Amino acid sequence: MLTHRAIWAAIDGLAERYGLTASGLARKAGLDPTTFNRSKRISRDGKQRWPSTESVAKVMEATGATVSEFMALLENATPGPRSSHKIPLIGLAQAGAAGFFDDAGFPTGEGWEKLPFPELDDPAAYALEITGDSMLPVYRDGDTVIVSPAASVRRGDRVIAKTVEGEVMCKILARRTLTRIELSSFNPEHPDRHFEIHEVAWISRIVWASQ
Repeated sequence: MLTHRAIWAAIDGLAERYGLTASGLARKAGLDPTTFNRSKRISRDGKQRWPSTESVAKVMEATGATVSEFMALLENATPGPRSSHKIPLIGLAQAGAAGFFDDAGFPTGEGWEKLPFPELDDPAAYALEITGDSMLPVYRDGDTVIVSPAASVRRGDRVIAKTVEGEVMCKILARRTLTRIELSSFNPEHPDRHFEIHEVAWISRIVWASQ
């Protein structure tokens, strides 16, 4: 069966086969360099975005790949969890630096390590390693949290939030209105944070943690 995950995996496989990144593959095909970015594969409301047949045709023409070659990559991308799947990983302390996320909160750029993890429904999911004791007793130094930018965020969820000034924090979404966001701290020794809506770049939900 043709699945969203399988066709994107086939495109990634084609890029790797010809020594290209997803952006490089799009550029070689005469497409916008962001066409195949992971952040473009899931919309902000969680809906799947599929590559067009035209973009796939342009990629095959640009690389010289045959239909059978692409189909073989597609057939090898079998759906379901795979222990060999790897997701991007950086430390939470690093996450505020420029170049690790795009404007929508999807992982991008260089400097990410790779963490083996069963595949999730969100191809843009990533991992952050907790540092320090500011999130005790919920998260300890060295714990890893898995974040899904495509997951819906509700009151009470554990989240990763980034401000427009670049600060990245791990909190609990206490309240969100049209004008204000309130985040609660895990550790009572650290203050809760309140922001005007325009001060927060994005919020993503934590969907798993190693504890």
